[in-house]
This record gives sequence, C-alpha cells and structure tokens, in this order.
Amino acid sequence: MSILSIAIIIFVVLESLNVLTLYFHPGLQMGNGVGVFNAWEKSKADPEMHQFVRYLVFWVAGTKLIFIALLLVILFTTGESTQLLTAVAMIASIASFFWRLFPIIKSQDKAGHITPPGYAKTLGWMITGFIGLFAIALLWSLIG
Repeated sequence: MSILSIAIIIFVVLESLNVLTLYFHPGLQMGNGVGVFNAWEKSKADPEMHQFVRYLVFWVAGTKLIFIALLLVILFTTGESTQLLTAVAMIASIASFFWRLFPIIKSQDKAGHITPPGYAKTLGWMITGFIGLFAIALLWSLIG
C-alpha cells in the first residue's frame, strides 16, 4: 500500500467520524461538532433560525460525504498518477479553509463566541495537519 493510499485512508476515516458527528450529534463540542459555536445553542431559541442552521450543518455533512465517496473511488480504482493529483487537489481544497473560514472562527473565538476558548487555534493546527499529511505523502511519493 502506497503512502498516498495511507494518507487518503486516514483522511477518509477522520472525515467519516466528523460526518457521523454532524449528522447524529451536531451540538457536540468534540469531533468538529458545531457545539463549539455558542450561536448553536442560541439558535434554538428561534425555531426558524435553528432549522436554517441545522440545514447548513447537514449540507456540510453531505458535502463531506461527497469528498469521502470520491476519495474512496480514487483509492480503489486509480493508479499512482491520479492519486498524486488527488493529493495536490486535497492540499489546495483543504487550504481554502484559511481563506474564508479561519478568519471568521478566529474573530468569533477572540470575541468569546466559541467554547472552549482557543478552539480556532486548535482547528487551525488540525487543518494544517491535514495539509501536512497530504504534502508529506505527495513528497514521499515523488522523491521516494
């Protein structure tokens, strides 16, 4: 099994756990549940807003399922060259977190709207770890 395959499997497993969290326990403060946002609980006071927030959470979970399914198809049906390009695509797509999402969660964390405090930094390191995982696997495959 190649290092790229291992990286894909690790990502698929972790993202699958996140999908389960988002679908079945979205209010958790672990596993990237949205319970870290204080607004999750506040939204429950307004049923229309809470339904909207739930819709967006399930939309994210569904999008993650698409990524997982595509990665599994790539893992089981393609060769190394496609997996190399997949690693490049994963690095670019995961890095987009720092363009739009990270500034928002960082400002919310700074304003005290995230529980536990400092979660934005933790999430930033986690996302950096995913990028690093694919970058190392890519370099290892190209050099090794």
